[in-house]
Amino acid sequence: MKKRYFLVIALAALLNGCSDHDIPDNPTAENPSSFKEVAGVDLGGAAASEISAYDPQAKRLFTVNNESKALVDVLDLSAFPTITRLQPIDISALGGVANSVAVHNGMLAIALEGTNKQANGNVIVVNTSTLATIKQVPVGALPDMATFSPDGKYIVTADEGEPNADYTVDPKGSISIINVADNFSVKTLTFDALESSFAMLAQKDFRIFGPKASFAQDIEPEYVAVSSDSKKAFVTLQENNGIAEVDLIGGNILKIHPLGSKDISQLINAMDPSDKDGKVAFTTGPVKSLYLPDAISYFSVNGTDYLITANEGDAREYASFDEQARISSLKLEPTLFPNAANFQLPEKFGRLRVTKTLGDTDKDGDYDVLYGFGGRGFSIFNASSMQTVHQSDSRFEQKVVEAGIYDDDRSDDKGVEPEGVTVGWMGGKPIAFIAMERVDAIAIYDLSNPADPQFLQIVKTGEAPEGVLFIPADKSPNGKSLLVTSNEDDGTVKFFQTN
Repeated sequence: MKKRYFLVIALAALLNGCSDHDIPDNPTAENPSSFKEVAGVDLGGAAASEISAYDPQAKRLFTVNNESKALVDVLDLSAFPTITRLQPIDISALGGVANSVAVHNGMLAIALEGTNKQANGNVIVVNTSTLATIKQVPVGALPDMATFSPDGKYIVTADEGEPNADYTVDPKGSISIINVADNFSVKTLTFDALESSFAMLAQKDFRIFGPKASFAQDIEPEYVAVSSDSKKAFVTLQENNGIAEVDLIGGNILKIHPLGSKDISQLINAMDPSDKDGKVAFTTGPVKSLYLPDAISYFSVNGTDYLITANEGDAREYASFDEQARISSLKLEPTLFPNAANFQLPEKFGRLRVTKTLGDTDKDGDYDVLYGFGGRGFSIFNASSMQTVHQSDSRFEQKVVEAGIYDDDRSDDKGVEPEGVTVGWMGGKPIAFIAMERVDAIAIYDLSNPADPQFLQIVKTGEAPEGVLFIPADKSPNGKSLLVTSNEDDGTVKFFQTN
């Protein structure tokens, strides 16, 4: 009887579009609306807990810790919920800051930027049991995120290539593909060949705007999701407002998908633009907002592949170049903003931060269009066509308001800032976990119908969850699905399970 039960569950999962690596070996009935904190560990202060990865073989969690120097903390979860902190991996002598970790088949990949942040970085590959270094692989400048392909053949990094503080050195952003099977050979891809597409991309609010930066220098890859067949990668270009599609087999960047902007004049996109009105008040106005996604995740339902992005928003803010301005400080085109005096009041839209790099469409010195930062929610795309399947609109932040945790002090500046996102499978259903940096919480949604995600719950985390990790039941140390958040501001790692 037991064997037949699991056969039926596995068949149902396949019919629902799960790929082999999505289907748990031992599915259990769990309620994704009932996550609660079951354990936690304090790794230090700010920057002591950023991104985590889990190895089910060694039952160890690896967490990036940059509080004092570049370390990766090693947490033994074999007796979970008891957590034992082991000797950390010290990689400080090999470069600058550690930015990301990923695990596959007993290997830990650590993305490490150079001591000189504008120089090339490395991926350090470590054995998860012995902690011995297997390989050090050079990649592009400032590898900000690393991930394995599901089949383990590739490690893919998003090499952000940020400029220095005075914007005199701006390395090219790149994507590195490490072929694990071929002795960790690496191919680092830049965006030079796509420069001719910029005019078309700009029509949908793709941005190239850094001082004296070329197309390839200005692009800054942020986060990577790999398709379930391990043939493609999708890489967010956060500050540029796009997603790059990459052929992992051929080793080339296929295209850039521009993301457009959110129209705040539409009621469905209403937002709270002021931190000085003494209340949480969603309203509309003649403003657009660039999506500017950070994290991205890949999932499949009923044989169709999808991407979900956390639309955090991010502005370039350097010593010699800051693109931000408050609407109250800008000269607006009077025919397009006839009620500018009222509109620019601090309790209206005057406090909202927008970019100075877009909006003067006729180049006459005043602004015809205003562009804010971030979608304040999440987007879902068809991964084949890159057509938008769902936008969370203002509904995402409304759920935060209903939960009583909305921070009105952030209303003028990207709101709740959805930063991290991952999708895991529970009971044959794809469940999204979306980390919100500014309200210290995770929003959980059922993605069984990607066009109409169903809100399940909001869970409070540590301060500023940077990394969100889902460990399925069959890989969890205690046989139950496990949600892990790495919280940057208070240096904690929090663990959540259903009841």
